[in-house]
Amino acid sequence: MAHNDYQSVDVVLVGAGIMSATLGVLLKELNPGITLEVVELRESGAVESSNPWNNAGTGHAALCELNYTPEGADGSIDIKKSVTINAQFEESKQFWAYLIEKGAINAPKTFINPVPHMSFVRGNSGIAFLKKRFEALRQHHAFTEMEYTEDRATIAEWAPLLIPGRDASEPLAMTRVQAGTDVNFGAVTEQMLAYLTSQPNAKVTCNQKVTDLKRDGEGWLVDIKDTRSGATRKLKSKFVFLGAGGGALPLLQLSGIPEGKGFGGFPVSGQWLRCDNPEIVKQHQAKVYSQAAVGSPPMSVPHLDTRVVDGKKSLLFGPYAGFTTKFLKHGSFLDLPLSVRPNNLGPMLAVARDNMDLTRYLIKEVMQSEAQRLETLRGFYPQAKAEDWRLEVAGQRVQIIKKDAKNGGILQFGTELVAAADGTIAALLGASPGASVTVSIMLDLIRRCFPEQARSEGWRSKLDEIFPAMADVLSKDAERYREVQTQSNKRLQLDVPS
Repeated sequence: MAHNDYQSVDVVLVGAGIMSATLGVLLKELNPGITLEVVELRESGAVESSNPWNNAGTGHAALCELNYTPEGADGSIDIKKSVTINAQFEESKQFWAYLIEKGAINAPKTFINPVPHMSFVRGNSGIAFLKKRFEALRQHHAFTEMEYTEDRATIAEWAPLLIPGRDASEPLAMTRVQAGTDVNFGAVTEQMLAYLTSQPNAKVTCNQKVTDLKRDGEGWLVDIKDTRSGATRKLKSKFVFLGAGGGALPLLQLSGIPEGKGFGGFPVSGQWLRCDNPEIVKQHQAKVYSQAAVGSPPMSVPHLDTRVVDGKKSLLFGPYAGFTTKFLKHGSFLDLPLSVRPNNLGPMLAVARDNMDLTRYLIKEVMQSEAQRLETLRGFYPQAKAEDWRLEVAGQRVQIIKKDAKNGGILQFGTELVAAADGTIAALLGASPGASVTVSIMLDLIRRCFPEQARSEGWRSKLDEIFPAMADVLSKDAERYREVQTQSNKRLQLDVPS
């Protein structure tokens, strides 16, 4: 087929989740004349990882997540990751605040609400860790508002469900930051997509499966099949972004770029216990994170969360991990076996060899009975009753397997942006804290894939308008941090009690 049979666009974004929505809006703000299309496999946007019930909805700002502050062999607490994630979440808030101010997205309450973030530990070693963490974080300007207590009456006041029915002799401690948030990433994604489609030369097309990706000169040829009609079409694009969640890895492999070789995926599913009983829900206004059990992976950190979805409050507890070979919640059981290639077989086997603990943990989680799940919940909420909670299946997360010179392959928790050397195609792999720091990841992508434009005066001045201060400044400059945070909070109505 001749190349002129392809429809030409500047940008193709695969997957209509928060990543593509954010990148699409950013690119359109920076260059209103750009032509772009978002292609989505499902019947609408934000239905996989961005759906509010498929993620914890925590505005990850490192206020309560204990795995972001590892303890060194010498007993010191490393706060670098927490400082970085906190500043990156402030970048996300600046972007949303800009879109609110512009009238591009709706009232902030539709997607972001103030919910205190707390860390809760039991036992003397947990208390020793939490106290050291609190003292280390408090030295940094982003965490000066953090409070610490070992007093049961104070814990009962902060999180009323946690104390009644608990052994009075059990040592407990808690930190609290009032300025935490709950985010409905599905709602903000839908609003950004709606804004995007209101712009000229920008569209979102659903029920579209990318069947092939081929290089063509300085760009890419993208073959697309309509999953309902079976009709096929072809797009020619200067730039392609693979932001399809768990579906990004097979597409990256399809592209054949050398930078994508050696990557594998390890899919993990999740489940939550959900409570909609208003009598219980109204007693808990917090996201309370604890420590993962010894030998458990970071994604297993238990937490009891207030969720605000479509104006209604619920409680979620979990996550309970599961295992399936699907890369997407609505994917195929063949996703994992079909992703094995000669170039990633070594790393995948090395990860299987080195992560027997994880394998055992997942098997144990999958085999859990309803009574066992409830028992874990009662570690947080001792008086929990089975009839108030139901099981909710969360989204799929595909953890990254990558080559490693020392071990052959490593399992990486987190996200990784993989881009071709010429910047014409990029893929986002991995999971948490993904959605919360989407804006920072997409800014990184813009710098890597559009370097000349990013340095141009036009793009730089627009970025300065959207982002009064970038993450590197926020993490170092206390005064600027407070100024920018105050402005974002005001626009996002986070300084008003809910």
